[in-house]
Parts: sequence; C-alpha cells; structure tokens
Amino acid sequence: MTSESQAPSAKAVPPRLGLFAQLIFGSRWLQVPLYVGLIVAQAVYVLLFLKELWHLVAHSFDASEQQIMLVVLGLIDVVMISNLLIMVIVGGYETFVSRLNLTGHPDEPEWLSHVNASVLKIKLAMAIIGISSISLLRTFIEAGNLGTTRSNFTETGVMWQVLIHMTFIISAIGIAWVDRLSDSGHRKEAGHG
Repeated sequence: MTSESQAPSAKAVPPRLGLFAQLIFGSRWLQVPLYVGLIVAQAVYVLLFLKELWHLVAHSFDASEQQIMLVVLGLIDVVMISNLLIMVIVGGYETFVSRLNLTGHPDEPEWLSHVNASVLKIKLAMAIIGISSISLLRTFIEAGNLGTTRSNFTETGVMWQVLIHMTFIISAIGIAWVDRLSDSGHRKEAGHG
C-alpha cells in the first residue's frame, strides 16, 4: 500500500487557522453563558410547575372543573415552554457552539441527530404555535366570563390574541416554505454538480 491509499483512512487534521479566524471562530463560546442562563430559566420553570401542581392538588376539592382545567392547561403550558427551552439549549449549543457527542447515548434525543439551523427554526416555530394554542385555549375557556368581574380579558384582547396566534401560524408556514424552496434548490444544484 502506498501512503496515498492510506491517507483517506487516516484521521483528518483540521486546518490551522489564522489569529483573526481563531478569534472569530472562538467567539461562539461567548454564547455559553446565554445557554447557562436558559438552564437557570428551566429550573425556574420546574419550580413554577411544582408550585402550580401543589396548588392543584391542595385545592382540587374546592375548585370547579373549569378551574381545574385552567390550572392543568397552565401546567401543560409550562411543560411546552420547558420543551422549547430544551430545544433551544441543546439544539442551539449543538448547532452554534460545539458538538455534544451524544451519538450512541441511550438518551440522545431523536431530533438531535439531524438538527441544523433550519430544522431548529421550524421546530421552534411549531413549539411557539403549540404554546400559543394552549394560551388561546385558556383564553377561550375564560372568555365565557366576559362582562363579569371574574374575567381578565376584553373582547379586543381576545381578538388581538387570535390575530397574534394566526401571525405565528402564517410565519411558521412561511419559514417552512422558504426552507423547502431552499432545500429543493440545494438538491437541484447537487444533481447538476
């Protein structure tokens, strides 16, 4: 065997970067405190969830079915926001800072193996729509109290919430459409190349 035939199987050595390129590339590590901050926010959401769960259990016999449903929807909302935080923390770190090297780990999230900035945008948009949907459902349940002293919503407030939710949906469709156009453009280029 010649050294040329052995070269492809040898471990590739990364190219040496210039000082400025090292500075630019190394700046990605400045995001680490941001991800640590999101982990702290995740811990706050765990405490909020436990507090709300405790109130649900402690007051379940005194509450109406509608009140229990609203608290449960609040718990679901907290879980969905927490899932969004995990997607941003894990997916963002993996995409923009450094590899986590979880391949083969039994708890590796399925979606992490094919995450990139484009996939992350779509997943985040879908999570935001889910969170907005839960919030809107809570609003619709509480909207039955419009005109009473118990209502926290006005008709205008409900209308704006629906419009914002529709904006999220249209934005997600737009992001997915642009991503699909971009992806099909890359496939065409690869087919001609």
